[in-house]
Amino acid sequence: MADEPRWLDEAERAAWMELVRVLLTLPAALDTQLRRDCDLTQYEYTALGVLAEQPSRTIGMKSLASMTNGSLSRLSHVVKRLEAAGYVRREINSRDGRLTDAILTDAGFEKISAAAPAHVATVRALVFDHLTGKQIARLTDILARIRGADR
Repeated sequence: MADEPRWLDEAERAAWMELVRVLLTLPAALDTQLRRDCDLTQYEYTALGVLAEQPSRTIGMKSLASMTNGSLSRLSHVVKRLEAAGYVRREINSRDGRLTDAILTDAGFEKISAAAPAHVATVRALVFDHLTGKQIARLTDILARIRGADR
């Protein structure tokens, strides 16, 4: 029948269930480590990390939302908390007054720099220490293909 679903075969179902387990457990484990060690959420850490990677430590809020895979509304809420902590400040974009830039402060750079070593160690322990170089390359390719599926 034409309207019969294309069910997953045994191999696909096994792969899907492993992916679901990773999607459920990995973010929680990373968030727990960051909250415990540096009082940041995974999303806050990601936003600070993106800012730290910018040559001027500055990026437009719209671009930052896109790079952190969040809505502008969610990012605004998070940046408000980061501003209150002194890690980020917002300014009107000098070239286009309709836009707002997020700027990583020196305190924010210190925060992300201090948080990074333990976070990277956790990422290594949870993911990369279990894989060979070839498997990491394959994983990168697989994830890029999956991510591209929604385009």
